[in-house]
Amino acid sequence: MSRSLELLAPAKNLECGIAAIDHGADAVYIGAELFGARASAGNSIDDIRLLCNYAHIFRVKVYVTVNTILYDDELQVTQDLIQHLYDAGVDALLVQDMGILQLDIPPITLHASTQTDNRTVEKVKWLKALGFSRVVLARELSLQEIEEIHNAVPDVELEVFVHGALCVCYSGLCYASEYCFKRSANRGECAQFCRLKFDLEDSGGRVIEHSRHLLSLKDMNQYDILEQLITAGATSFKIEGRLKDVTYVKNVTAAYSNELNRIIAHSSEQYQRASLGNCTYSFTPNLNKTFNRGFTHYFINGRTQDISSFDTPKAMGEFVGKVKEIRGDSFTVAGTTAFANGDGLCFVNKKRELEGFRVNKVVNNRIFPLVVPKNLKQGDKLYRNNDYAFEKLLSHKSGERKIAITMFFHEMENDFCLIAKIDGITEVSLTLEIEKQKATKPQRENIVKQLTKLGNTPFVCHDIIFDSPTFDWFIPSSLLTDLRRRMVETLIENLHKGYVKTLNSKITNVTIRKEFYPNEYSYLYNVSNRLARKFYSDKGFANLSDAFEVKMPKEKLLMQCRYCLRYSLGHCTKNGGTLSKWHEPLYLKLFDGQRFRLQFDCSKCQMNVYAEK
Repeated sequence: MSRSLELLAPAKNLECGIAAIDHGADAVYIGAELFGARASAGNSIDDIRLLCNYAHIFRVKVYVTVNTILYDDELQVTQDLIQHLYDAGVDALLVQDMGILQLDIPPITLHASTQTDNRTVEKVKWLKALGFSRVVLARELSLQEIEEIHNAVPDVELEVFVHGALCVCYSGLCYASEYCFKRSANRGECAQFCRLKFDLEDSGGRVIEHSRHLLSLKDMNQYDILEQLITAGATSFKIEGRLKDVTYVKNVTAAYSNELNRIIAHSSEQYQRASLGNCTYSFTPNLNKTFNRGFTHYFINGRTQDISSFDTPKAMGEFVGKVKEIRGDSFTVAGTTAFANGDGLCFVNKKRELEGFRVNKVVNNRIFPLVVPKNLKQGDKLYRNNDYAFEKLLSHKSGERKIAITMFFHEMENDFCLIAKIDGITEVSLTLEIEKQKATKPQRENIVKQLTKLGNTPFVCHDIIFDSPTFDWFIPSSLLTDLRRRMVETLIENLHKGYVKTLNSKITNVTIRKEFYPNEYSYLYNVSNRLARKFYSDKGFANLSDAFEVKMPKEKLLMQCRYCLRYSLGHCTKNGGTLSKWHEPLYLKLFDGQRFRLQFDCSKCQMNVYAEK
């Protein structure tokens, strides 16, 4: 039996969700009005219902993020919200707060959000025992770690991130934004502390790095190792970006969908897509042309040095060449890249800061900005972070998804019958009652023409088969048009009726009693309401501290990162780096004078960030 593979795309809103489906997504994840991990990306129940109705025609699933921690006065609101989402047709919820498992909710499928910090076999086993059918793994895991989890818990779906922005801290364990700005990442309000500029100082006050984006990571891109992730046991391949615009969703979804199709085509029927329909595009997908901070495989093949972007947290885009000559109000670029009026270009100046400007006019290979940046120099590397022509192309209808049907047109004794089939899914049979009249000219061509006018529907005709090669009965075009309309309506109705949602599995007796975090850091369990506390107490986790957002602890571990500054700066002696001349502990210093102590836990290959006492 073929294994289903799912491309999971983000939806900021209904428009993005439909675009994701039209460009090849097998599932879409979206936020409701409340309690999603992106507070600024909420959607009404009505819009989510519309998205479900559209998605389910193609057997595309819709997941809703309810993955913030909750306070006591929000529990009833959350319970009501989940009921409304279930009634709207949502396929699953992404959950962080274990208090939700104590609510009186319908049997909706639950996925353990990456916010529940899922990086070990033990944690995934525990979540399975709780009834979670899917676990969204930490972004930091390697192929080997993913495979080990899959082999240990083969009946749990594993969802992995494949593209988009990276958090420097393990998800669900970042408290820096709450500590500094009273904006909790666990409440969907992250202020992006990790994208800020820092000084790096040693214990003696020596400045090692000045005003650099030391915690800002490049964007993930696993396009070229998608097949390795499949082999390792991943089921769902997630594109990050619920705050991204529709052109990002179109381009990235189309690119990964094409690659999945290529892999499946060469898999000897080992794999299949999890949804119906084939997509066509009016553009060639190109990941370099969409918002990115530069790309990295992160830790998928082990620890590598070039995963951060110290110079800027902004999008640099694709490299387009070096500045060849600057003359007056214009310059030329060495290379073969074609530019257009409206392009956005940028470069890193001598102060290692990103500067951007807009192309005002292009004459042959000469570029005229509105003003030539004074810091632009001959030989500077130039990047295009906004491709005007590409964005304009994607701003219009750029993708179409169709389900192939086969029609059979039969002559009956007193009337005619049209059968339409979607292989292995459904078929409809419709009668055309009409007094038979012999035609004065051939009718086959007109019947085919009228029945296959499916342009504005989810369908495309793969073939239309007649009882005999000749057909000499007259049928008015108006009746054929009505027959086609009834066929489309009935097919859509059947696809909706035949769509079966999986239900959540029951919570079993949890026998795993392993403590996931040290007792002195039990606030890492993010217990922020009475039901979450009861849940953990019932499962053998007693006397947990309140969540960081409820009561700030004395010892403030703000971040746990697999990313390591010591390694990135070339001074990890465990991995072949040189011995540093600084004196530890090291500190990150913000523009306002706040300092954060770094602890390098080499036994775990982990960098911890503490608020200075």
